[in-house]
Formats: sequence, C-alpha cells, structure tokens
Amino acid sequence: MPPPGGTPDNANYDVLVVGGGPVGLLLAYQLKRFGVSVCVLEQHEKEMQDAYGRAIALFPRTLEQLDQLDLIEPMLQLGFACRTSVTYKDGERVVWTFMENIQDTTYDFVLVLRQMYTEQILREKLDAVGARYYHGMKCVDFTYDENLPRANYPIVSTFVDGGSGEQYQLRSKYLVGADGGHSFVRRHAGISFEGDSSDDQWIRIDGIVETDMPLNRSYGAIESKTHGNVLWAPLDHAATRIGYAYTAEIAAKYPGGVTQEVAKQEAIEAMKPFKVNFKEVHWWTLYNIGQRLANSFSVRDRILLCGDAAHTHSSGAAQGLNTGIHDAVNLGWKLALQIRDATKLEVLKTYDTERMTAVQQLIRYDKDISTLMSHKWPSWYEGDRNADPYHVLGEIFEKTASFNTGLGICYSENFVNQTSALSLRVPPGSRPPDLELSTPGTDQKVRFQHITRNIAKFWVAVFTGNINATRTPLRQLRKAYAGMRALPIDAFVSWITISASTGCSPYEALGMEPFGNTYYDATSCAHERFGFSLERGGIAIIRPDGLLATGGPLDGQFVEEYFSKVMQ
Repeated sequence: MPPPGGTPDNANYDVLVVGGGPVGLLLAYQLKRFGVSVCVLEQHEKEMQDAYGRAIALFPRTLEQLDQLDLIEPMLQLGFACRTSVTYKDGERVVWTFMENIQDTTYDFVLVLRQMYTEQILREKLDAVGARYYHGMKCVDFTYDENLPRANYPIVSTFVDGGSGEQYQLRSKYLVGADGGHSFVRRHAGISFEGDSSDDQWIRIDGIVETDMPLNRSYGAIESKTHGNVLWAPLDHAATRIGYAYTAEIAAKYPGGVTQEVAKQEAIEAMKPFKVNFKEVHWWTLYNIGQRLANSFSVRDRILLCGDAAHTHSSGAAQGLNTGIHDAVNLGWKLALQIRDATKLEVLKTYDTERMTAVQQLIRYDKDISTLMSHKWPSWYEGDRNADPYHVLGEIFEKTASFNTGLGICYSENFVNQTSALSLRVPPGSRPPDLELSTPGTDQKVRFQHITRNIAKFWVAVFTGNINATRTPLRQLRKAYAGMRALPIDAFVSWITISASTGCSPYEALGMEPFGNTYYDATSCAHERFGFSLERGGIAIIRPDGLLATGGPLDGQFVEEYFSKVMQ
C-alpha cells in the first residue's frame, strides 16, 4: 500500500522534499536508504493526478540507476520493453535504428511506463523504507536562519493542508524543491528561470487503439507535412501514445478550442495513410513548447532544485523524466554523505555544476529537435529550406544517441572526478563499460554495473593484471588496505578485486587474500576496456552513482590521497 496522506507531525528532518512526483519520491527513497531522515510533501491529491499519462520513456542509463537502487524489478513487470524503432514516410518505411543500436548495457532497450505507474511504485518503495509522505500539502513559505548551525535545523517551512486549511511548520537542515516547472521553492528562493516558450503546440493522447500500421509495437514516427513528426509510442498495458504538432492551420479548424474528440480526430488524421481506431482514450493534453533553465540549482548549498523545478524542455527527445532522475541520483548520494559528515562540502557543490552542464547540453539540442519535429527550420539553418527538415532531425538524433540513452553522459574533472594517474580509456566522470566477469567456483557470468550497484558507497576496484608481474605492488597495497579498513571512511567504501588470473579459489589465483570479493577477468577484456595493462594492473575508484571518479596504479598511497581529499 502507498503511504497515507495524513498530516505532518511537526518533526525535524534532515531533508524536506517539496514535490511528490517521481523525482522527489526517488530522491527521498535514496536518502532514507542512506540513513537520512526525510519527509516528502506534495500539494496535489495523487488519486486525481494519477489519471494523467505524462512521462513514459525510461532510457538505459536511467534503468541502470534504478537497478542500483533495487527499483527496477516492479517496473520491468509493468512496463513495455521496446527494442525496435520505425519511421514511415508516405506509408513507406524509412531506416531508423535508434533502439537497435543500444549496446554495452544489460538494459539494451527503452522501458515505456506511464508516470502514474512509476509514481505508484516509488510511493510503495518509499513506504517500505519508512519515509514520511503527505499529499494535499502546499508549501507557502520557508525561511533560512544562517546564524543557526546545521545541527539546529535552520530551515523552517510552512505548509497548508489543502483540505482543512490548517498550517504546519517543519524544520530541516536542507530543503529540496522537486515541485515542477512552476516551483514555489525556486520562486521563493529568488532563483531566476531563464528561457522562452515558442508558439508551437503539441498534443499527446493515450489509449487503446487498432491500426493497420505494420510494426505497431515499435517506437516510431510518421513524417507528416501537416502534423509534424508524429510520435507513435507503444505503452504499458497494451496502450499506445500518439503525439503530433497542433499547428495554427489545424487550430483554425476548431474555433471552439481543443476537446478530447478534437485530439482524437486529429490523431487519426495525423496517422494517415494508416488507419487508426480508438477503442479507449485514457488521457490527452495540449501544451506549448519551450525551454527554461534555473540560473542555479542551489542556494547556499542548503536549498536545492531537482527535475522540472530546475529545467523544462520539450518532450521531443523524451528526456524530461530521465533528466530529473539523473538529477535525483546525482544529488542523493552527495547530500546523504554530506549530512552524515562523510564528505567535504565541495562534493555536494559538484551537484550544481555537473547537472547544470548536462542540462545545458540537453536544452541546446532540444530547441532544434522541437523545431524540426514541428516541420520547421531552426533559425541557424542556412541550407535549402525547400528540403525536408526531417533529414536534419534524423542526423541530430543519430549524433546525440549516446546522450539520449544516458550511457554517454559524462562530467568534467572536478573535486570528485580527479585526473587519472594512469592514461585510462575511461575518463573521470564518465560511465565505465558494463563488462562481463565471472564468479569463483560457479563461473557464473556477472556484469560490472551489477557488482558495483551499492549506490551509497564508493568502490575501489583492484585490477590485478598478471599476478607474476604485479605481486609485489599487490602485497604493498595489502598493507595499506589493512590500515584503511580501520579508518572511519571504511563505512563509505567497498573493495572488489578484478583478477586476470583464475583459480579454484581467489586466494590461490592471487597467492594472497583478495581485496573484497573477487571476480575473474579470464579474457582480460575488463583490463583492456579500462586501459589497465596486464604488466601493471591498476585501481579504479567508482563513485556511488557508478561513474569513474579516478584511476591509478596499484598503490595504497594513491587510494589514501584520493579519499583524504574528498572525505572528512
């Protein structure tokens, strides 16, 4: 059962999250799992909001992050795993292989699951970890007393019960605004929201449909000259979403405005030459396209923004929910470790800079995508304006494929992502390859992303190389390892050994006790993909969110120096 609405208990919390959408729920779930007290307050009655379709697509890197947090299984049970894509022009199929080219991940597909189901799963998970959640509670004020130390809960937030009108005040160390594009937290904190809205409008409509379109359970598009680049998205529970541009020419046909019947009728027109019949309509919406970005995602490192509260863009590349989840995952471990006095403040500060950079990149190409999908040319285009805009659209999607899947998102070197002491093939701040390894004894296949899935800890991965060549530095590392295991940082660091040698037991393969659990790299593929030679081996330090923090030699001093920089 999802957590009840109820009324707040006027308690003190480490973190208050304003907004009970998927981003706020996911952040709160992480924080509670990491041992942080947290409360979520949502202004809407969710029974009403759960009738809305909203975001639908979860891309591979997002799925990996959900897996790290033990959230993926119920979503796989409900969602539609889409592995094929198709585009039609004048009734003929055009080659488009975005889905088919997803590689180097267990999640080589896009999971399509309507947001109402995603939120339901997250509320149930939030309840399972014992976090507080209240709906129908609107944030109307908050103050921050900079003279109070953090331990005294310097943020006082006021909420009004939408039903009774009663007011509640809660104190916290941090306040996170995950309250959407019209965020009260952002406005009250004085954070500007810069950008613009275009005159372009799009319609999205969900339902159960019948069609004669081939490959109708593939993620697809119809290249229409009247309705833009028409979205065809198979949904969970055998439903389908159709999306199209509601142009001025179409709007002129309906002086009385848009109704469900209008949305349905124009969806049928948009899909021509294919026939479409709606058996059920579940949800529809008409909205304006635009891009906006907060000028900062934090104020004094105490009031923070996540998801649509920090940035909004079109649904053309289906990145809204994915980007918000990446925000929540990035912030979750940094905020939790800061609250637990494990890391220095500079670690938390990287949330703003890392996510700001990623969102700026998204907004830059989202403007082009949304314009081209409306069958218009971007202002910068200087080519033949009589040509087909959809050709350029296809080129942009191809160039940004790794960013769209999330697998290619990377962050610059900073306080957490530090220059590697070795010349590695995986840059600091980027996602390591999802390598296949094997377990001792059973020789079962396991993947690197799954091994390092405890998102509350840093991982130190020891790549042994050729044991005959690296035995001496491994023995020296062994002494440093024993010393570090006695330090307080041990609670936030886990170790694993990636052995290029195999044996009946890890001890016999290495000739010594391993560093944490051992996994065999019998083909040396893992060493090669990371860039560790068999003659030298090396160490990869993995951030709690699965990205590479840094890499270096088989040297205990290298490990100690890194953690002495980032940990308290």
